[in-house]
Amino acid sequence: MNVRVFASEKEAAAACAAYVATAVREKPSLVLGLPIGRTPLNVYREMVVLHGRGELDFSRVTTFNLDEFLGLPPDDPGSFRAYMERHLFQHVNLARERIHFLDGSADRAERECARYDAQLAGAGGLDMLLLGIGPNGQVGCNEPGESLQAVSHRARLSRESRLAMASLFGDDVSKVPLAALTLGMGALLQARRVILLAFGVNKAAAVTAMVRGPLSTHCPASFLQLHGNVEVWVDFEAGRGLDGSR
Repeated sequence: MNVRVFASEKEAAAACAAYVATAVREKPSLVLGLPIGRTPLNVYREMVVLHGRGELDFSRVTTFNLDEFLGLPPDDPGSFRAYMERHLFQHVNLARERIHFLDGSADRAERECARYDAQLAGAGGLDMLLLGIGPNGQVGCNEPGESLQAVSHRARLSRESRLAMASLFGDDVSKVPLAALTLGMGALLQARRVILLAFGVNKAAAVTAMVRGPLSTHCPASFLQLHGNVEVWVDFEAGRGLDGSR
């Protein structure tokens, strides 16, 4: 893992957007994996700025989002799809047919997950994946537990994850769905490049466990140690547990 400690979240977000823009210029048909949550918000804002300046052309880019709430249709204001529309999709020139999402309202979750995995495989897998990390070491909606799943699956959300997502529901955690559909660890680890972003002191323990700790299903992000091309970009607070981070 290549760890970089930035002076601020804003600096890291700008660097990440610029990194994506460079990758798109090198390969205009880039297949890009995207997360939701608070962590990537500034990255998406910076992407929109770069697009507005003519420095980031999404016209041939293909996107796959990592996850979606189970039981919510795409047009529900609390859905991950609605989040992406608000913060990125509506503001850039992504072709609608190149935007891929799990359908949380599908009648059969298992069939929907299999469809999504097949769609991603048909696109050739992820060229680049942006990731956040939960305070518990979660990536996507792959939660800590006794085992992890390689393929897309239905995941029961932890209390920590639901608290982190409560802002999508007016900060009322009781309204946050109990489960989500998510890409499995296999798709994440097969991405050709990974950039994981983490900001704030509440992410410090998870970042340290991911980078320094043993591989453990109780810290799903630790399996990124097996990947050959991972950038871990943090601010000072999230990196405070790493040797030599200051």
